[in-house]
Amino acid sequence: MTAAAPGIPGVRKAAAVVLALGLSATLAACSGDDGDGGGGGGGGGDPELSVTGAYVSQPPMTDMAAGYLTVRNAGGGADELTSVTTPLASEVTLHTTKGTRMKQVSSLDVPADNRLELSSGGDHLMLTNLSHRPKVGEKVSFTLHFATSAPIEIKVPVEPTTYRPKD
Repeated sequence: MTAAAPGIPGVRKAAAVVLALGLSATLAACSGDDGDGGGGGGGGGDPELSVTGAYVSQPPMTDMAAGYLTVRNAGGGADELTSVTTPLASEVTLHTTKGTRMKQVSSLDVPADNRLELSSGGDHLMLTNLSHRPKVGEKVSFTLHFATSAPIEIKVPVEPTTYRPKD
């Protein structure tokens, strides 16, 4: 047994090195800043979303309105606007506009370190089956739902039909 004793410290040292390397690899794999961040490619990280410039145009009809806003993403990960809800309408759909063609879509991209802009003549929200015809100056609650980020709740002013933001 005394012959094996000199080998034990060497085995312990080798086991400690293997354990340290294994822990280092595990910690590196678990670190949150591995460039992926769930955002898929690019700079990595998580989306950091905020909403600005939101408004609803006073509708000329009693059953349909349009909504506009900008979703800014200061984060390194992309996201998608997947739906919008409001007590003003039983349905809110997302639309893209290419030229003069409007098309309903299931989601709109919010690129990393960029923005999604919904504007008159471009991509926008269509609110249908309105509970009432909103008046200029009224505030409407919206909840924006995203693929990965938490929902964002905002109060949106109703602006005149001819309103165009100064941007």
